[in-house]
Amino acid sequence: MNARTLRDIVALELATANLPAADARPVHRCRLTQWSSELPGFGTRSYESGRRIYVVQVRMDGRTRTVTIGDARVISRVQALDVARRVLVRAQIGENPADTLMSTRRVPRFDAFLSEFWDNVSPRWKPSTLDRNIYYRRHLERGFARRFLDKIEPADVSHWFAGLSAKSGPAAANRSLQLLGEVFNKADAWGVISANSNPCTQIKRNPTRKHECMLSDAEFSRFGSALADLRVSAPMEADAIRLIALTGCRKGEICGLDWSEVRARRLLLHDAKTGPRTVWLGTAAVELLERMPRHADLSSVFWIADKPLTVARMDGAYRRARLAAGLAHVRMHDLRHSFASHAAAMSETLPMISKLLGHSSVKMTARYAHLSDGAAIEENERIGRLISKLMEVA
Repeated sequence: MNARTLRDIVALELATANLPAADARPVHRCRLTQWSSELPGFGTRSYESGRRIYVVQVRMDGRTRTVTIGDARVISRVQALDVARRVLVRAQIGENPADTLMSTRRVPRFDAFLSEFWDNVSPRWKPSTLDRNIYYRRHLERGFARRFLDKIEPADVSHWFAGLSAKSGPAAANRSLQLLGEVFNKADAWGVISANSNPCTQIKRNPTRKHECMLSDAEFSRFGSALADLRVSAPMEADAIRLIALTGCRKGEICGLDWSEVRARRLLLHDAKTGPRTVWLGTAAVELLERMPRHADLSSVFWIADKPLTVARMDGAYRRARLAAGLAHVRMHDLRHSFASHAAAMSETLPMISKLLGHSSVKMTARYAHLSDGAAIEENERIGRLISKLMEVA
């Protein structure tokens, strides 16, 4: 056992007790150490600057070595005494902690693994997902940075989640918990922690108010009239919004649609939210795309003033259409919900609806495997025909 090993033991015991690591050794020359009569080898060292630290002194290999436990302003005397007692016990029984430390070091600290997780996983995120997760990452770092992965228990996560819910709100806490769960799932998948030891699985998320709306037949009719009026002043925006309603696609998938992705009766989306996917088109959607004018220099399906249509511009046009239709409460994403709801109303199965919407789930993917492309084409045709009819202007 050497001085470095002793410092490692102290650091390990501090981490186990969820206490901050000791700072570097102070450089002040004038100091006074008061040794404890309660526990020989434990002392409080005071400096001329007023700073006080706790230390532990151990006899190793014929030499006396002293290691800092922590700053008295950061940890209490009781906590420092407990750490010192455990360190001294290890030394007294002649334990060589090298093997234990090597085993422990195979499980990294949370902050180290979070960086590895980020480097490997974040490049596959969408820019919006990355921006959002950068914010939630801070909550994770504040809560668990100095903890070893296998020392984080469900009780620790529950305490952190409750505090975060009170401080940052239920929605932010839910998203942070989701990210934390993904981190531990990767640690499990990569063999860093024991299988099925994710401490987040037992934590119940905060209830949130769901904002999901299905347009009725009458509302679709009013919305179709509003889109027809919008097409006079904003034809590209109106047709893009109509295609969203006819296919159930996400607005980003349609706004960024490229002609190379349009193949007869289907869209081959290369950069969808859940990865590349196929969207089968009904007759109404095919006819809409066939009448779209093509730009000589752009490959974008939807464009304005020699530039691809932006989501911001489409959002502005959608707001005008929904207000004109008396549907101020209806978001553009609700067109996607309505597509799914009409499919359900037509007695379509959940796996089929999920396939049409391009949802991604490990469990659900296995259930989708038996679905044929022909069935997807037929279902999109039925739903597209229904919605197109509802939006027809008399």
